[in-house]
Order: sequence, then C-alpha cells, then structure tokens
Amino acid sequence: MRSIGEMARDSGLGVSALRFYDRAGVLGPAWVDPASGYRWYAPEQLDEARLLARLRRAGMPLADIRLVLAGWSGEDTDLVRGLLQAHLRRLERGLAEARGEFSTLRALLDHQESPMTASPRTGTVHLSLPASALAAALDAVRFATGQDPELPMLGGVLFDVEGDALRVVATDRYRLAVARADAVGHGGSREQVVVPAPLVDAMRALLGSDEPARFAVEGDHVTLEAGERQASGQRLAHDFPDYRRLVQLPPGRRVVVDVAALREALENGPVRVAEEREPGRSARDISVLTTVDDGTVLVCGDGAPGGDTDGNRDGNRIRDGIRDGDTDRGTDGVGYHVGVDRQFLLEALAAGDRDRLILEFGPAPTAPLAIRRADDEAAFSLLMPVRLDD
Repeated sequence: MRSIGEMARDSGLGVSALRFYDRAGVLGPAWVDPASGYRWYAPEQLDEARLLARLRRAGMPLADIRLVLAGWSGEDTDLVRGLLQAHLRRLERGLAEARGEFSTLRALLDHQESPMTASPRTGTVHLSLPASALAAALDAVRFATGQDPELPMLGGVLFDVEGDALRVVATDRYRLAVARADAVGHGGSREQVVVPAPLVDAMRALLGSDEPARFAVEGDHVTLEAGERQASGQRLAHDFPDYRRLVQLPPGRRVVVDVAALREALENGPVRVAEEREPGRSARDISVLTTVDDGTVLVCGDGAPGGDTDGNRDGNRIRDGIRDGDTDRGTDGVGYHVGVDRQFLLEALAAGDRDRLILEFGPAPTAPLAIRRADDEAAFSLLMPVRLDD
C-alpha cells in the first residue's frame, strides 16, 4: 500500500490532485484510516494513476477521463480509442483555430509597423545620481531579467527616465521588479532605454562608493561613469513592454512577514513539483501560500488548512517569526491558496533587502503576488502565480 504522498511521487499527480480525483469519484484510495483520515492506495492503482496523469497532461475533460479509466482494462477498447481520437481532434481543431488567430495578429502587426518605426534611436539622456542609490535600484530588479533568446527585449533592464526620477525595471514574464532612484540633470521628456544584462552587470561593478554616478545615452550608445571608471556599450534595439500597465493591480490583502522566518519556512517546508509546461523550463519547486485572519501567512502542504490533510503537519505560519507547533489544521478564515515558484520567491525576498517585507495577495489566486518594502513603495516585485490543479 502507498500513502498519498508516495502515490503522488510515483504517479506524477500532486497530492491535491489525488484528493480532487477522490472527491470527484474518479480515483479513490483503496483504504482510508478511520482514525487519522490517511489515504492508502493499492499497488495496482499506480498504473491507473499514471494513466490519469497522462490524460490530465493532455487536457482531456474530466467526463471523458472517467470513461477512459472505466474502459481501459476491458476487452472492448473501442470506447477508449474513440474517446482518445475525439480529444485529439478537439486539440487539432483548437490548434488550427489558434494558428488562424495568430496569423491575423501577425498581419495586424505588419500593418501597424512601418519604415518610420524602424528609424535609428536618437534619444539623449544625461543624468547624475548617487552611486549607492543606483546600485540599490539595480540590485532590486536584476534577478527578474529574462534569458529567453526568443524574447531579447526582456534580456536587459529598462532605464525609464522622466523628470528627476529614474525607474529601473526587469521582467522575464513570470516575475517583474521595479525600483526608483532620484536623479538630476535630465529635465527633458521621458526616455526609455533597455540596457543588456551583461552591461548592467558591468555598470553595477563600478558602483562601489558613494560618489556620483553619471548615466548617459547618445543614440544607441549607453555609458555609465563612476569616478574615473566607465562601462559602455550598445542599448538593446527593442522596445520594452509598457510595465505601467502590468503593475496596475487591484487592491489586495497585505501581510507583514519576517523575511528570515519566511525564508526558513520556504527552504524547509513542503513543496510541489510542477510539471514542465514551457519549452526550456525544467520542473520547478512550487511553494503554496495562504493567509489567515489573524495576519498570518501559511506555507502549506498540498492539503487545505483545516480540511483534508491526510495527517499533513507541514504547514508553517509566518508573521514575525514561526511559532513552533503550528500546523495546517483547524484554522479559521483561511484565504485562497496561491502557488509560486519557490526559487523566484526566495530571490525576490533577497532583492527586497529588508528584515521585514510586505506580501500582498491579490483578490484571486490568479493575481500576482506582490513583494513590497514598507519604507519604499516605489521598490517592489511581482510574481506570477503557478496554477494549482485541484
């Protein structure tokens, strides 16, 4: 017999997915301990669970999954073959429709573009700011820089200069970070320059003192001077997405957390292993967070606090430290669960550079998780949630 955790590990289905399919009457455990509520699965159920995982990854509707599982071991496989073929046809139709829509979108883009938009970049920027301020701003966003060669416009840091303010921004689609620093000397209209990541790193290496740093852009050329040292190179010949639209989030629930305690809970607490869903992205460890009415953040196991836990006592509460003995049982007022890439969250906490930070949960589990500084609203990062298939 396998425990639910062992079944999840061996089958490729998460613990929460196994609970869901149990409640849905698709794949129930062979035995449930009446005293503890632990679920136990028979050895022969492993193949069925692996089949279910494959059907799930293929996006088959639950109603069809039921029938496939019911007919899989029978002598007459016509029903199963028919269901698989019907789903494949649905996927092919969906792909054909998506190709048609993308073809239309590309035509619209081609119509929108013109030789005028491909003209050389002639913007000019000259500004000065403390080296320490620029260093702090770069440290707050560098972790979110993209590395996808198919999206080169995300492979750098945006320097957004407007008036006496410099904002630096980075995103790789899954996370976004913004920081601000006061600067003088520009005084002109808004200018945006995307500086490639290697040049950003070279600039950051110069910022080791409190002396003024001078940032300049002349056409396609970018230069940073700090003292007698200089780093220069070409700006990226791409426009950065309008990040101001990306940070316009509905108000959420803010919780102040002790960073050291949260880091410990993340590093030692339960995780899910997310399946690879993007080309070039390997499986990731997903931490599941939720909030409680007393102002606590809970790092959960796969089970919902106060509910269907299968003996899971891996939850950790974080507010101003972890209170020993807390579990994910019996809590009231638990909010929704949000899954985030654990490594991304750890990097965002490090970039926040404070002993305490604010976690802001949006109004729904599909909203980004914001990590903010209490003393600097202009420096924050957003993490896109990971879908929790329940």
